[in-house]
Amino acid sequence: MIDHIGFAVADANRSRSFYDALLGAIGIRMIMEIAGEVTESGGTAFGYGHADKPYFWIGDNERVGEGTHIAFAVESRALVDAFHAAGLAAGGKDHGAPGVRPHYHAHYYAAFILDPDGMNIEAVCHAPE
Repeated sequence: MIDHIGFAVADANRSRSFYDALLGAIGIRMIMEIAGEVTESGGTAFGYGHADKPYFWIGDNERVGEGTHIAFAVESRALVDAFHAAGLAAGGKDHGAPGVRPHYHAHYYAAFILDPDGMNIEAVCHAPE
């Protein structure tokens, strides 16, 4: 089980607007903000999750990495579709439209969005239709 994951973005506030829309479509919201000297390396960081548990972090307090990928498991194919639509509407770039990826397994239904810094963000439903 993953406790949390984080990665660097070029501009935390720009990325917050994007992730508020993208992750909001699948029920994940920004629940914590850390700014300035509080973070280990300065800058601003935003924690997203459910209830009081942030498990996905973005921040402009470190160098943007390459090849970063994260997949969010969702309960339905409709949520995968909503994730993709919200990502495009928020300014993300299509990196794989919603659909079945049988090379992973027969029910792997996913969509991929590139965020403002080019990181590959996925929503996946493993349930059959």
